[in-house]
Amino acid sequence: MALYTISDLHLGFNVEKPMDIFGDKWKDHCDKIKVNWVSKITEEDMVLIAGDISWSLKEQDSKYDLDWINELPGKKIISKGNHDYWWVSISKLNRKYENTKFLQNNFYSYEDYAICGTRGWMCPSGEKYSDKDKKIYDREQIRLRLSLDAAKKNGFEKIIVMLHYPPTNEKFEESEFTKIIKEYNVEKVVYGHLHGPVLLGKVLDGYLDGIEYILTSADYLDFNPKRIL
Repeated sequence: MALYTISDLHLGFNVEKPMDIFGDKWKDHCDKIKVNWVSKITEEDMVLIAGDISWSLKEQDSKYDLDWINELPGKKIISKGNHDYWWVSISKLNRKYENTKFLQNNFYSYEDYAICGTRGWMCPSGEKYSDKDKKIYDREQIRLRLSLDAAKKNGFEKIIVMLHYPPTNEKFEESEFTKIIKEYNVEKVVYGHLHGPVLLGKVLDGYLDGIEYILTSADYLDFNPKRIL
């Protein structure tokens, strides 16, 4: 039994959204993900997918993409990304599948670890952050705490956090997210959202204040899920 992670699958089986417009690396990316996935992930394993799952705008259009993920080996935990407009109520999503579950204000367990998280948001002093972002930034902190508190209430001490957005700005400055992560003694943080040239010099992928931060964007991982436990 192992724990893997990958994010930003950007599936679009029901929409016209060819990903190779973002570079040749994305050509046939779904096939690459599937080949790598089935080559090493078993039904006993778990995969954390931190957002940007499907380009679909409506719930019914996302069904093919979610079915495709669900049919891959292993148990999956999915959190929301900024492009997941198809996302509906968490209770409705969690009635869809046995082996694919959705994370929002709740948590899941993997052995003696709690899997917590939220979407996150752009952090203050970042290149694109403006005053209008503060409301969402504050709300996402609340959601992260709800998830972490639920895990703590159930006796979990070892915690992995899923975020979609990076937990810091481009200068790796302390944010309210990193403060919360330290406060709850989180062991690992997986996140996505970053792609292509933006990765140059702006990737938090390693240890900061004793916490392991892992960038899991599909193209960054060469479309190959990464084992983290």
